[in-house]
Amino acid sequence: MQPPDDFNPVIGAPEPLLPGLRRIVAPNPSPMTYRGTNTYLLGTSEIAVIDPGPQSVAHLDAILGALEPGQKITHIIVTHAHLDHSPLAGALQKATGAETYAFGPAYAGRSEIMQALARTGLVGGGEGIDINFAPDVEVKDGDVIHAADWQLDVIHTPGHIGNHICLGWNDHCFTADHVMGWASSLVSPPDGDLTDFMASCARLQMRGWQAFFPGHGEMISNPEARLAWLIAHRKSREAAILEALQGGDADAHSLARIIYTDTPDRLMNAAARNVLAHLIDLKGKGSVEVIGKLSAEALFRLK
Repeated sequence: MQPPDDFNPVIGAPEPLLPGLRRIVAPNPSPMTYRGTNTYLLGTSEIAVIDPGPQSVAHLDAILGALEPGQKITHIIVTHAHLDHSPLAGALQKATGAETYAFGPAYAGRSEIMQALARTGLVGGGEGIDINFAPDVEVKDGDVIHAADWQLDVIHTPGHIGNHICLGWNDHCFTADHVMGWASSLVSPPDGDLTDFMASCARLQMRGWQAFFPGHGEMISNPEARLAWLIAHRKSREAAILEALQGGDADAHSLARIIYTDTPDRLMNAAARNVLAHLIDLKGKGSVEVIGKLSAEALFRLK
């Protein structure tokens, strides 16, 4: 899916979205982050900063400068520990004294199979892990974070990364990098787990949402349709992988070259990680088997 051309925010400017909610886009555009990371300011007096963003003095100044008379940042909530979402939490905490909230440090919530894969030495392949991040307050699925005029339901949504959470705000949801409108979420082992990702999609489908506020790109006004598209997209990738494997044993990189025909070379490694995530998921379903030891270079065959 190509990015919509109509999302061109003024970087660093607080944009009102709903009463009590503003968005500031960080100055970190890239092929992985689109226009930049969305930082949300929730509340009218006690302000929650959702995803403070990358290490950036300009973005820190933009967040602090968005405070209106009588407002104070009381909560810093990090949806996941990627370098485009969490690093500014420390500087923002130092400036405001607010506590940080998250599911846990960078490797919290990682599935057992991905822990085993990480022990083989497979790292990287995504937006970059903020290994130094650790929240003051660790939240779990079902917890409620609240202040004077808002409350957020914590929904643990591993898949993009193990410590990823979404945040339910009435009938709206901050979906971070799990559901975005401009692209499908990257699932890159060992931090990403497609089996977990699909289960998290199914969880989000169980609640009637009016809108999603993603970590990158514009608000999603039809969450039901977007989730259905995301699930169908993943199932189509799965079908393409199974079809390609009919031609013989193959590894993730060679399968990515066959399947991602319109992907530029600079993104091919990320595409291969997505394929690897599918192969591991298919292995878990009993549809394929790995030849030898599971790794990024391993060969897979139909079972």
